[in-house]
Amino acid sequence: MNKEKWRQYSLLMRLDKPIGTFLLLWPTLWALWIAAEGLPPLWILLVFCLGVFLMRSAGCVINDYADRDFDAHVERTRDRPLAQNRVSPREAMSLFLLLVLIAFALALTLNWFAVSLSFVAIGLAASYPFMKRYTYFPQVILGAAFAWSIPMAFAAIQDELPLIVWVIYTSTVLWVLAYDTLYGMVDREDDLRLGLKSTAILFGEMDLVMVGVIQALFLIGMYLVGEQLEFGVYYYVAWVIALLLVAIQMWRCRTRDRQECFNAFLNNNYVGLVLFLGIVLHFQFG
Repeated sequence: MNKEKWRQYSLLMRLDKPIGTFLLLWPTLWALWIAAEGLPPLWILLVFCLGVFLMRSAGCVINDYADRDFDAHVERTRDRPLAQNRVSPREAMSLFLLLVLIAFALALTLNWFAVSLSFVAIGLAASYPFMKRYTYFPQVILGAAFAWSIPMAFAAIQDELPLIVWVIYTSTVLWVLAYDTLYGMVDREDDLRLGLKSTAILFGEMDLVMVGVIQALFLIGMYLVGEQLEFGVYYYVAWVIALLLVAIQMWRCRTRDRQECFNAFLNNNYVGLVLFLGIVLHFQFG
């Protein structure tokens, strides 16, 4: 296989745009540290970090496979490998299956409870890209997929799913719904023209109000996580910083400028990071 083909595969996997990997990684790390009450076992940590990378890459591949007939007509995606026929649909599906199989092989080194939950992760990752044809809530399916590492982390470490799992899970789904709606606002005009659906289209002129409400619910959820687990000052300082970051995002999007909406989406990487640092510092020094 020549060097150019490998480059196209890497573009298909979005190796040049790691933001999605980070956005998937932060909730995974929140859950691992909370479940282990500090640094998790190193093998489990490695398996989940590699799994995040592999499943995010697989998600990008299947997303482009599903959208191969649309991407060429969207300004932001017209140069993607499948849209430009630099990678064939068959090659893309083969790459998707390879990535999923490697991720599943890693999952097999965990306990059987975590392995059983991994089937749900695969189903969510495979189905999400097709949802924008049938529902205005593909962002909810994405959130369910991105947050599924949370119950898997608790299953792998504690071999059970306490109630706090679902508080973190629901908060993460809300977070993904909010930031992916901002992302959807970037493509809204193209999606309308192509007959696709998204929460950005559903919310219409109420988009920023709805995103603000959803972000507020996310932050309330993460505050309740801290209360339930009796976190200390480090976590709440991080929570306040996350609140300020979200407020800045909303301010930047006030004109609905495409680039500003995209920048606000990217800024969520720091929201996830600061909350993770708050959790780490709590268990280290709290």
